[in-house]
Amino acid sequence: METTSTKSKAMLAHLSTLTQWFFPFGNFIFPLVIWSTTRKDSSFTDHHGRQAINFQLSIFLYTLVLCLIAIPILVFTIFKHVPFREMADGHVYNPDLTPENVTGIVILAIIAVILFCFLKVAEFFLVINASVKAIDGIAYEYPLCIPFIGKPKELKTESVKEDINQSPEFQSSINSINNE
Repeated sequence: METTSTKSKAMLAHLSTLTQWFFPFGNFIFPLVIWSTTRKDSSFTDHHGRQAINFQLSIFLYTLVLCLIAIPILVFTIFKHVPFREMADGHVYNPDLTPENVTGIVILAIIAVILFCFLKVAEFFLVINASVKAIDGIAYEYPLCIPFIGKPKELKTESVKEDINQSPEFQSSINSINNE
């Protein structure tokens, strides 16, 4: 059973990701600071801290991919269909962005922008959900989260020794030493 302090620290690791709306890269900095200072307190805070950081890194990667799709397409479309030279000469702006000029690739860019908006809304609600699970003492894992920071490696020396002793190579080397 987790203590109230442990649950609060785990919840704070998730909620600190919302600082991205107030501080640039706050969604990385604050959870990382909280996780690095509390991860040795319990495996519960370690798990929730890792989940919060991994989720933010995953969201960043998904956002980067969507931006790499949408921004070049939209910029190219604007430069292709907006008469900047005429506007510089003082002529009236008459956009050439009619439905006939909207191609499938522009629709792909618009879909990427819509997915980005959906991603940010889903991120907000998933962070709130993870915070509620943390305060309830439940180990939560975000959906579609890439495990950049994996689970800590636990070295079990006894089981390793047993595995080595049971291996055929080890047994044959012991037998050859005994025969000599």
